[in-house]
Amino acid sequence: MGWFTKFFKRYKHKISRWKSNCKHSGDNRIQDNHHISVDDLTDTEKEDIYKAIALSLSKEDLKGKPVVGEESQSEEDKHLHKIDEEEDKHLSEVCPEKDENCGKVQLDEDEWLAKIQQDENECRAREQLEDDELLARALQESLNVDYPPQHGSDSLFKPAPQSFPPGFRTCAGCNAEIGHGRFLSCMGGVWHPKCFLCNDCCLPITDYEFSMSSNRAYHISCYREKHNPKCDVCKNFIPSNSAGLIEYRAHPFWVQKYCPKHEHDDTPRCCSCERMEPNDLKYILLDDGRKLCLECLDSAIMDSRECQPLYLEIQNFFEGLNMKVEQQVPMLLVERQALNEAMEGEKIGHHHFAETRGLCLSEEQTVATILRRPRIRAGRRATDMITKPYRLTRHCEVTAILVLYGLPRLLTGSILAHEIMHAWLKLKGYPNLSPKVEEGICQVMAHMWLESELYSGSRNNDAPSSSSSLRSTSSASSKKGKRSDFEMKLGDFFKHQIETDTSSAYGDGFRLGNQAVLKYGLKSTLDHIHTTGNFPS
Repeated sequence: MGWFTKFFKRYKHKISRWKSNCKHSGDNRIQDNHHISVDDLTDTEKEDIYKAIALSLSKEDLKGKPVVGEESQSEEDKHLHKIDEEEDKHLSEVCPEKDENCGKVQLDEDEWLAKIQQDENECRAREQLEDDELLARALQESLNVDYPPQHGSDSLFKPAPQSFPPGFRTCAGCNAEIGHGRFLSCMGGVWHPKCFLCNDCCLPITDYEFSMSSNRAYHISCYREKHNPKCDVCKNFIPSNSAGLIEYRAHPFWVQKYCPKHEHDDTPRCCSCERMEPNDLKYILLDDGRKLCLECLDSAIMDSRECQPLYLEIQNFFEGLNMKVEQQVPMLLVERQALNEAMEGEKIGHHHFAETRGLCLSEEQTVATILRRPRIRAGRRATDMITKPYRLTRHCEVTAILVLYGLPRLLTGSILAHEIMHAWLKLKGYPNLSPKVEEGICQVMAHMWLESELYSGSRNNDAPSSSSSLRSTSSASSKKGKRSDFEMKLGDFFKHQIETDTSSAYGDGFRLGNQAVLKYGLKSTLDHIHTTGNFPS
């Protein structure tokens, strides 16, 4: 087609010469912008164009064939030269008559040549783009190395989809060859998109980002559901702090996780186990405003009559240690308000807890005791509790032992053991002791009773169960029998509270007294306290 282009160039040159001749001849007519069609040309012009097209087609047919010789090329040149001369002659004849049509032919030729030039440019651009793509693929392959080792238990990755010729890679998921199309390059390998699966839901990971833990890939949502902690109170994912770290609070014993905000938003806690109340499980509301969880309610002691068997059991525990309480000391279960009022009426006493849960009285006063346990009504409220005033008279150094109602059996028992030890010290004539010594040795007795109960409870749980050992009510739970796993865990929690107390009187006093008892025995430790008022060193 090269000579065909030359033909039109010569044709353009002829028209330019014709325009120049027209200008010299004084013809200054303005060309209009209407295009001329092939029908407007003369027969001679049409014949020239048809000859040019025929020669072009014959030239295309000769591509790839051997060259016969230079004579055919020479004859072709002569023929073209002849056509040029005929064109010159014809143009010189028709110039004055076809000036407007020639100008329009010039416009059509310019537009057509511009279109040819544009097609050639687009072709070159496509070729250049293909070269650039090949170069980019080569660069990508040279950079496609293994990922460096990741630090930490989890990371966030971005799989990079690529496209390479077949046979270039093998899928790390199915071990098959990766053909045409997209694949993922991540975790030190390449994958079919359908083979890169979440380790949790086993569905393909199609997101732009994914999470990783223990060299396993997860959807971000699946990883969050599986690994991110949820608040045990509001049941939502614990949010990140300003530094982007997940920050939460946890109970030191129960490991209950919760958002930091719940420490300041008046979320209720169980008055026994101290766990926070979840939003989806309401605690029992007692008459005095305290909250009690359902697990602690199962073994809770609610009135004075119900507590008498436990009181006798702990007296027998003291008697087994040769520490019998000779006098009959009343034991009463009371509400929080009555306990606080009795504490105010007591002239002396050592109280540590933010809420007093037990008291050994030495003064005469009237106390409202609980005669009948409350009933659990709609809305989980404990109501219809019956109380009665009880007048305390002084027959000895101790007038009564008061314990807060509505606490689980093991907690009630540990409080009773603590207060009975106070009574024993007073009735045995021990001198006025420092808070650290007196509260410390009372905590030692509470701890010893809890250990004996947990030990006997574990033995009962290991023994075969019988119908006589089953307990269906909380009142029956005050008797020894098979205990639930939660009640055993609750006993460990009460022991943990005594052992980890940070106060000087109750915490440090317990640790000094327990160390002395373990070293010298209970009787020798008590004799030393009676003589010196201090723990043996």
